[in-house]
Amino acid sequence: MTVEHHHSTQNISGPALDEHSFQRIVKFAYETAGLSISSSKTAMVRTRLARRLRDLNFNSFCDYCDYFLSPGGTHERSELISALTTNVSHFFREQHHFDILSREVIPSLMQSDCSQKPIRFWSAGCSNGQEPLSLAITLRESGLASWAQDLKILATDIDPRVIRFAQASEYSERMMEGVPHYLAEKYFSQVSQNMNHDLVWKSKSTILDLISYRRLNLLERWPMKGKFDVIFCRNVVIYFDQKTQDILWEKFANALRPGGWLFLGHSERISDSYQNKFSTFGTTAYRLQNEMYPSKRQN
Repeated sequence: MTVEHHHSTQNISGPALDEHSFQRIVKFAYETAGLSISSSKTAMVRTRLARRLRDLNFNSFCDYCDYFLSPGGTHERSELISALTTNVSHFFREQHHFDILSREVIPSLMQSDCSQKPIRFWSAGCSNGQEPLSLAITLRESGLASWAQDLKILATDIDPRVIRFAQASEYSERMMEGVPHYLAEKYFSQVSQNMNHDLVWKSKSTILDLISYRRLNLLERWPMKGKFDVIFCRNVVIYFDQKTQDILWEKFANALRPGGWLFLGHSERISDSYQNKFSTFGTTAYRLQNEMYPSKRQN
């Protein structure tokens, strides 16, 4: 989940976005989802919400704001956040993270005495489902999914639309880019064709059954009671301000088991005040420290 950066003013139709309405939207987006939207994104906000105004037959952003902030605007508040975010996802995105997973994380789990203990992965900001499916394929291919008796992947996103898409788990040929053909044949079935006559691939139960999809706003209370061995939260926190990021670093640290792993997006870094809690492994891969894993840095 990311905030869309495009803010061209060309070909924008519909009512103008006045400053007061813009500030109401910005305030709501920040307080509700932690989205930090600068004044330079006015045209982007107008473009992204223009369809919402058309669909609801509003002639002004003022009226639209009155509506989504009213008691009857509960559903629209979710639609607004969805419209302001874009879901960019690929299978095996940032391959070096999956290399670390295969080279460091999975062997350490399989060397420990935890085959009968719960092993938990979390894809936080799972978008259309390619990330948790990439995790599931990696866990199957490594043998961890067969070795562990209780292995699950939690996949969450703030956008209910992408959760529904991920649960359906059907992907066009274009969306399957990044999946080697032999893995596509092994873990997906060709079930239908879309209007453009592209192949549509549906995930098989061998990987889909490992994943539980849930809608979750990272800024709200997390209902999960157990701790995680691995958390992927990539290309999400970069769009939060520093205060919100620091809240999340603390929550992620508390959600990980000692020695657990946190993977971030390529432009994201844990803030200096939380560096003492984690050791770094390569690029944007972190391991929660404890007495067994003293502080160290790897380049």
